Amino acid sequence: MYNDIQIIIMAGGIGSRFWPMSIPDYPKQFIDVMGVGRSLIQLTVDRLKPICPVENMWVVTNEKYIRIVKEQIPDMPVDNILAEPEARNTAPCIAYVCWKIQKKHPDANIVVTPSDALVINTS
Repeated sequence: MYNDIQIIIMAGGIGSRFWPMSIPDYPKQFIDVMGVGRSLIQLTVDRLKPICPVENMWVVTNEKYIRIVKEQIPDMPVDNILAEPEARNTAPCIAYVCWKIQKKHPDANIVVTPSDALVINTS
């Protein structure tokens, strides 16, 4: 594992293109779309754990999804679950979290990933 890596997981979207399975109150990143008992965001965290401890992962999401993130990733530090100040698309979202990370880890290497990527083969 690399202690200087901080991973940003973007989980703020409403998944409108995945309607009707994804709805604004419970978007696709929080749904078990594969039927494996794990949501897309949980599968994302599972894939990243071998290279980065969960303490070095950050989820940025909409305020109304904070509760869902806490439920689905209970071992993530609460301080690493951030609500976007405003929904302003990808670049401002990343800049906001980088600013937060820089305060605690000024020399960190940062990786950015979506929460809803479907990865079939992880070997």
